[in-house]
Amino acid sequence: MSDAFDVPLYPVEDDRWSLRDLLGPFADPDQYLDGHCRYSDLHLKCGAPVRYRYDGDLIVLAGGSPLTEAIVRDILDRLLAEAERKLFDQAPPRDVDAAFTLADPGLNFRINAFHDRDGPAAVIRVLPREIPPPAAIGFPEDRIWREICELRQGLVLLTGNTGSGKSTTIASLLDEINRRRAVRIITLEDPIEYVFRHDKALFSQRELHHHIADFPAGLRSALREDPDIIFVGEMRDRETASLALTAAETGHLVFSTLHTKDTKGAISRLVDLFPAERMQEISLQLSLALSYIIGQRLLARPGGGRRVAMEVLKNNSAVANLIRTSTWQQIYSAMETGQRDGMTSLERQLATLVRSGAVTAEEALLACNDRSVLTNMLRINPAR
Repeated sequence: MSDAFDVPLYPVEDDRWSLRDLLGPFADPDQYLDGHCRYSDLHLKCGAPVRYRYDGDLIVLAGGSPLTEAIVRDILDRLLAEAERKLFDQAPPRDVDAAFTLADPGLNFRINAFHDRDGPAAVIRVLPREIPPPAAIGFPEDRIWREICELRQGLVLLTGNTGSGKSTTIASLLDEINRRRAVRIITLEDPIEYVFRHDKALFSQRELHHHIADFPAGLRSALREDPDIIFVGEMRDRETASLALTAAETGHLVFSTLHTKDTKGAISRLVDLFPAERMQEISLQLSLALSYIIGQRLLARPGGGRRVAMEVLKNNSAVANLIRTSTWQQIYSAMETGQRDGMTSLERQLATLVRSGAVTAEEALLACNDRSVLTNMLRINPAR
């Protein structure tokens, strides 16, 4: 590991901290629950002290001095590769997504560097030391992840807010497939977060701006590379969505993510990427290609740490008909009546977690999509 991690950065209470010191909380074994660090992110911003996200809340580094532009740039110079630094500093300035490893104690991080009105800034996120197994992720039922891992083709979408654990869930599913099946898996990521070790599967991991120019180019290339499974980091544009749907229809299993609050929103977001004259065509294609949509939220646990709450939509015949006819407002009812297929709404899953004591009613009410539905399920006063 480079000595740059140990070089002093700036004074805090008459001491000088190194980058290793700043990342130290992520290495504290006492801060881990179920393999996840209670510290999730490190925030760097000019004119403000260092902040960490701890159990979902932002906390200020005790005694921390406000960061200067020189300090933030010093930190970024040590974390970003030369090509990433050039991209970050070009005119107009560019946001940069990158990843790096702290070899001792063996931690992987994802970084987003950007500019705001005060100067350069960054958010550094720690990744779990090991890819967690699907049974530890938080699926409502084991049969859901087991069925996904047995799929031979189709589209599996993970949706939710930034930082809700979508990438970790997909990595967990891919690693489980890796242990079970001799398949060819190609990942297109921005940036590469989890490094997979070949077991039964053969992996090719490709990173945006390093190995591929963009997701559409990576997808077109992947389809010529004899893949069984393709992971596309995010459905960002019409061309990526179109190629992913075509791949899922033509015998490939495709995983990807969207930033929407629920499963119904994921369907409308995907269809709305296309012009009005193509919406009926895309709705039909999606009704045939889709396998699962899983919506995720991270909630604080009563005793510390966080856990996942999932909404699960499976594309059975009833759901396919709703997608094909663009009657998405009925998706929620389909999830409620599809429990025998493993489907569940977010509200039903939250109610289950509250009854088991895994989360508080107050936390669940903050996370739900429909407060009235959840209060009815819990039979509590909505004013609480």
